[in-house]
This record gives sequence, structure tokens and C-alpha cells, in this order.
Amino acid sequence: MKTESGINTRALVLDILLEMEKGQEYGSLLLKNVLDKYDYLESRDKAFIKRLTEGVTERRIQLDYVLGRFSKTPPAKCKPLIRNLLRMGAYQILFMDNVPDSAACNEAVKLAEKRHFQQLKGFVNGVLRSLSREKEKLVWPDKKKEPVLWLSVMYSMPEWIVRMWLADYGPETTEKILAGLLEPRPVTIRLAERLTEEERKELLARLEECGASPAAHPYLPYAYMLQKSDGVASLPGFAQGMFAVQDVSSMLVTECALDAAQKTDFLLDICAAPGGKAVHAAERLAGRGRVEARDISESKTGLILENARRMGLSNLEIKVWDATVPDEKMKGAADVVLADLPCSGLGVIGRKADIKYRVTPESLQEVAALQRRILTNAAEYVKPGGTLVYSTCTINKEENERQAAWFADNFPFSLRSLDGGLPEALKNKESKAGMCQLLPGIHKTDGFFIAAFVREG
Repeated sequence: MKTESGINTRALVLDILLEMEKGQEYGSLLLKNVLDKYDYLESRDKAFIKRLTEGVTERRIQLDYVLGRFSKTPPAKCKPLIRNLLRMGAYQILFMDNVPDSAACNEAVKLAEKRHFQQLKGFVNGVLRSLSREKEKLVWPDKKKEPVLWLSVMYSMPEWIVRMWLADYGPETTEKILAGLLEPRPVTIRLAERLTEEERKELLARLEECGASPAAHPYLPYAYMLQKSDGVASLPGFAQGMFAVQDVSSMLVTECALDAAQKTDFLLDICAAPGGKAVHAAERLAGRGRVEARDISESKTGLILENARRMGLSNLEIKVWDATVPDEKMKGAADVVLADLPCSGLGVIGRKADIKYRVTPESLQEVAALQRRILTNAAEYVKPGGTLVYSTCTINKEENERQAAWFADNFPFSLRSLDGGLPEALKNKESKAGMCQLLPGIHKTDGFFIAAFVREG
């Protein structure tokens, strides 16, 4: 399918998918770069590129299972270009009702020929035509006999992750998580602390007028979900720092951190990029406290600086620092330390679908070890009586609950209740004990973990 400017949108999607398979860049970044480069395309063309790229990535396991029913050569053994052409065609046939099956087949064949695979265009055509004819009669794994395979195929999740969640959460909750990760995730914004009630109403009205359709989030009064969010940077109020893009799970970290401390003169965020929590905390502490936001490189701290400047903050300092390296000068200096640490990212698969293909059981162990190195340093920075808030954007007890228990057992810290910083809907016996695991499909956020500790003495 070519646009009015002669750009073949399916060719662009194919290139993104091929680059993604190399595993060097996340698909979300590759897609953003393409959409930025071809920003002059019509909205419908950009929407098609986005839908097809994200859809094929999200449903890759399910698509390969289906294609395997119609191809003598399993997708995994096909040439990368042919494999991704088949996935693209299958996704359009199964999930895009506005695309005729004939167009999905014909365009895949044309691309195969154009990319010098003339000898395989008959194969591509045959597999996709067979799928088109038989799509109403597809046979899926037996849910009762092969529950792990069924969940893996129907929700397109690697079997080892399905097994891990089944062991930790049981079948009912696991299926809700898997379904939740496939649901569209709205962009959520946080209205700036400085806005008056009148300014808030005016901003929301302007966002409504331009088609963003902001809807109040049930957990926090200043959080809104945008129903249409293409080009957030061009929305009214963004350039003026009237709102920040941030998931509610991330906002709750700041709520728990600042609730947990009786007095906060200094808050240290040790892994802060892109700066959502640090900026939120600085806004909350304006006029009475300061924040230092750190991350490992200038490219990362540059993202924090960009957000801080846009939000007009003067009490936020930014520093390049590797959190695995101890900082002797920071010992006992912070009232609150935010440790939102590197993690496997399983909680944000709904936004970055290729995470589930990149992570491995071995990488979970590696990242848990890294977290412990950083937490060992972070513990030193908290004043006696001060607070450390540990958080991740994952769903893995090894990185979450077990990590929090390890920290409480090995350092002079005690878990403390999160209930003062959480909405009523999230309070339970776990949050009262100091930990909160947010789950897609159950809670209205990304998958996220929060634990709060107070330093003894």
C-alpha cells in the first residue's frame, strides 16, 4: 500500500520488524524514529504503520502458531524477511477487519518480489491464501490438556513466563494479567502541582477541544487518561509545563515516598531518568525541600533536564552518577531515597511488547543481582529515621517481594505501611505491611511494585 507521496507503508513496517529481530533496539524506539522521519504522512497512514508494527510484535507467538498450521516450513526456520512478511499478512487477515484479505496477500507477495525473493513469492501467497480460507476453522491448543501452551498461544506470551506467573499467582490471576497486557494502554498525564483549580479546568477544556478527550483516573485526582494521544508534545499546555506524561503507578511512588517521611528537606532519586518521579517530587517539595536526580549517562540525565526545564523547576539538581558506585559524600544525607531500579520490565509489556522476547530466565537472575548491588549503596544514603522507597516496573517476585524481604533482613531498615500514599482501592494487608504489587488486568496501571522502608535509629 503506497501513500499519496509514494511511500510503501508495509515496507516501512517490514523494515522495523527486521531491525527489531536483531535485538539491538526496542521496537517502540524504532517505531518512533520511523514515525518522526515520516511525520508528513497522513494520520491514517501513520496509524496503519503503528497498528501493524505493534500488532505483529504483540501477537508474534500466536501468529507463528497459526502460520505453522499452514506452512510445511515453521516460521522459525524461514528467512527473516519471509517470516516477517507472513506475520504481517497473518495479522492483517486475523485482526484488521478494515484490510481486505486479498490486499494483505497481494501486498506481501509484491514485497517478497521487490526484496529479491521471487522464488518464494508462491510460498508466501499459498500460506496466506490458505489462512484466509480457513481462518474461521482454526484449531487452538486444548485449554484443559495443555493449559500452559493454551495461555502462551492465546495471549502470545513465552511459556516460561506463563509458568512463572502460574506458580506465583495461579491460573485465574495469570490469565487476567495476560489479558490486561493485550489491552490498549492509554497515555496518562499528571497535571502540574502549581495549577489552580480554575487553570486545571481550563486546561482540561482545551484538551477536550483538540480531541484528546481526557478522562479522570480513578486512583489520583490529578491524573487523567488521554483517549487520543498522538503528538502529545503538540497538545495545549505541554510546552508550558502544565502537565507531564507519567503512568499512575509511577505517580504512586512519589505519593508513598513523601507520605512516608514526616519531613523532607532532601530527596535523592538514584536512577531517575527520564525523570517522572523526580520532577513530581520536586513539584511537591517546591518552597520547602530539594531533589537530586541521578542517572548513569549524560544522555539519560539530559532527559531529566528537559522535563525539569519544561516544568519550570528550580529545586531539582541533576547529576551523572553510576548507582553501582558508592558515593561516600552522600552517606546519611537524604531524608528520602527513591530507588526505582533497572528491572526485567515485565510489567510494561503492554507498552513495549518486545520485552517478552528479549528477557530470559538468566537475565532475571542477573538483574536481581544488579538491584542488590545498588540497594546496598542506596541504604547508606538514608538518614536515621529516613525512608527508602524501592520500586520496579516488573511482575517477578524474585525482583520484587523477595528482594524487599532480602533488604529488610540484611540492612537496618524495617518495612512500613504504604497505606498513607495509596488510594482506598489499592489498600490491603500487603500494602499495610509495606509492599504493593500492581497487576495489569486487575489494577488500572502498568505492572509495578512498590515497597517502603524506614531506617532504624
